[in-house]
Amino acid sequence: MPSARGISALYPGTFDPPHHGHVDVIRRAAAQVEQLVVGIAVNPEKKPCLSEKTRVVVLQELCRDLTNVRIATYTEATVAFAKAQGCTVLVRGLRNAADLDAESGMAQINRSHGLESFFLIADVRHQHLSSRLVKQVIAAGLSLDDLVAPAVARALRTPMSG
Repeated sequence: MPSARGISALYPGTFDPPHHGHVDVIRRAAAQVEQLVVGIAVNPEKKPCLSEKTRVVVLQELCRDLTNVRIATYTEATVAFAKAQGCTVLVRGLRNAADLDAESGMAQINRSHGLESFFLIADVRHQHLSSRLVKQVIAAGLSLDDLVAPAVARALRTPMSG
């Protein structure tokens, strides 16, 4: 399916850690737009599971075949970052009705600042996934095979990755 020429979109998130659901949304969104920026939100107040640098490297590896995808980090407001990147659309993945409720209000705010929201319904295989769930699985010492790509699992096992 051809992409919408001229549309630059931002897919913002912490991606801590990135899981199969994130990658699915990235790939599906990239097929629909000319340029997709995957924006890794960095909050210096929080202790991430994976470092900012590691999240960038892993996402670059997972998206290396997508020529219209760029990975970047930011600390400012998402709207400000999107505008600085030349994006007119925000991409959001929806797993369920609760996600839709949470995202609807934010979409209205973003629209008032000149940004439309594109919602992609999560693939049924990934509807249960969240970074919080992945962290719980890590804490329990369970297998990550069905949740994250091998590159992410390697990063999570590497000391000093967080």
